[in-house]
Amino acid sequence: MKVLFVGDIVGNTGRSALKQVLPSLRSKYNPHIIIVNGENAAAGRGITAQIAREFFEWGVHGITMGNHTWDNKDIFEWIDEEPRIVRPANFPEAPGRGSALIKANGKTLGIVNLQGRTFLPPIDCPFRKADELVDALRKQTPCVLVDFHAEATSEKIAMGWYLDGRASIVVGTHTHVQTNDDTILPQGTAYLTDSGMVGSKEGVLGMERSAVEHRFLTQLPVRFTVDEGKWQFHGLLAELDDSTGKAKSLVKLRLTEDEWLLL
Repeated sequence: MKVLFVGDIVGNTGRSALKQVLPSLRSKYNPHIIIVNGENAAAGRGITAQIAREFFEWGVHGITMGNHTWDNKDIFEWIDEEPRIVRPANFPEAPGRGSALIKANGKTLGIVNLQGRTFLPPIDCPFRKADELVDALRKQTPCVLVDFHAEATSEKIAMGWYLDGRASIVVGTHTHVQTNDDTILPQGTAYLTDSGMVGSKEGVLGMERSAVEHRFLTQLPVRFTVDEGKWQFHGLLAELDDSTGKAKSLVKLRLTEDEWLLL
């Protein structure tokens, strides 16, 4: 099984990049299942039903979320009805679901979304929730992807080691900067501390930089807006053994709009 995971998609800039790049990635790599993180897809904060529908129309099979899951309040009206979207499973009580089985192209992938607790709200323990959900999914498929939406590098690395041999892929999201520690751990888990993002490379983590600079200079409240500059596209491609769920290969994906225009 080939799994394409795309990092945090930030606003209209990120959505436009995804729409442009995805057909070529599908043609080049022929992934069986495509998962994207959509928690910043709507103007940088949350997701809407319309955006989710667009992602699915473009060939995405599943969407993971994060700490901005609830920023668009209409999500409470439809998330229960969309089984292809998972929000952080370790929220104590929330609508929606924290794990799902994604079936496409004759393959079945379990997906889990978890949120870290270091420098983020102190919700339920992601490690104990991982035990519960990964073990349950493995009864239905050996191939399981965990999107760990967390701030601290140490917490993400700990989760990778904790799930080594149980999850097929543990990929970090949230910090929007792709890390250079892609590896296959000893028991067969493909690991990357942060997948990076899809959004403007000319802003600050996808947001317009002057507002961010003003915030740092003054410490006053500032409304952040999505930067409309040239985009960058980050993600990963992992090939899994269908029978064991262990990763056979892991490749980081990193592409800029300028590089794309030259292809």
